[in-house]
Amino acid sequence: MAKRFALTAGEPAGIGPDLCLMLAAKAQPHPVITIASQDLLAQRATELGLTVELLAVNPLAWPEQPAPANSLYVWDVPLAEPVVTGQLNPNNAQYVLDTLNRAGYGCLGKDFAGMITAPVHKGVINEAGIPFSGHTEFLAELTHTPQVVMMLATEGLRVALVTTHLPLREVADAITAERLTQVTRILHQDLVSKFGVAQPKILVCGLNPHAGEGGHLGREEIEVIEPTLKQLRAEGMDLVGPLPADTLFTPRLLANCDAVLSMFHDQGLPVLKHKGFGAAVNITLGMPIIRTSVDHGTALDLAGTGQIDLGSMQVALNTAYAMAETQQE
Repeated sequence: MAKRFALTAGEPAGIGPDLCLMLAAKAQPHPVITIASQDLLAQRATELGLTVELLAVNPLAWPEQPAPANSLYVWDVPLAEPVVTGQLNPNNAQYVLDTLNRAGYGCLGKDFAGMITAPVHKGVINEAGIPFSGHTEFLAELTHTPQVVMMLATEGLRVALVTTHLPLREVADAITAERLTQVTRILHQDLVSKFGVAQPKILVCGLNPHAGEGGHLGREEIEVIEPTLKQLRAEGMDLVGPLPADTLFTPRLLANCDAVLSMFHDQGLPVLKHKGFGAAVNITLGMPIIRTSVDHGTALDLAGTGQIDLGSMQVALNTAYAMAETQQE
């Protein structure tokens, strides 16, 4: 049976539809089902000057072979209102969530081996009166997963996060022994089960400058992080830290590690994006499904211009393919 993958087109006014259409230039190694409005894709293809055959599919007739070059399999999802490229419309917010629901439930039902997501716009979904803090949290709820982990990866570096989309003043209180334990266990387990790393070595950032400087710059390392890591090492995990974040991301330390565990969003991700922006992938760990995404936003100003890079989207697809192969084994 063919491994099929779901690809959600994201915010309809942004570059997600463009990315899906650009992918059609070359045949993928697996059947990829684009979950989007077929009318939107046709409209955007015209704007981009692309000739792409849109092949309608549905759960009653899934394709078994990859789509030929210059064609896309499309599972049509209706829009509430026509899209003006580059202009957000809260009335289409539910459409975005509908595409995610189809992909997520399709993965749970084994129709898809994994899902790849184009960028969404959190603000416009919230404007529509729908509480939404991101793909990661939405899919955690959909899959009934109490704790998920956000990890970004590029060539030579993986960075996972203990906290994700929180205001900075709330971060320290959120780093509890329970959360740190759950996140570290998930990271370790998924490196083994989804990436085929037999004995993962994980470098752990401190929260404070200089990892607290022995308590002079904060006591979170002494009171929470160090005791938690000690307990997890007793379970057999190879954990180094807590290390000062300003010197952790150096070639000597990174050379022999499988992932870095960062305490908060803007501690680890700026380094990763400096190293691999445009060639990085966002991965949700801890769920019973595979989910990868691009490492960039909706780029409303570039939608319909053709001036975008497909790199991160192809990396997201390739990562999902590889994870599915590892999990199958």
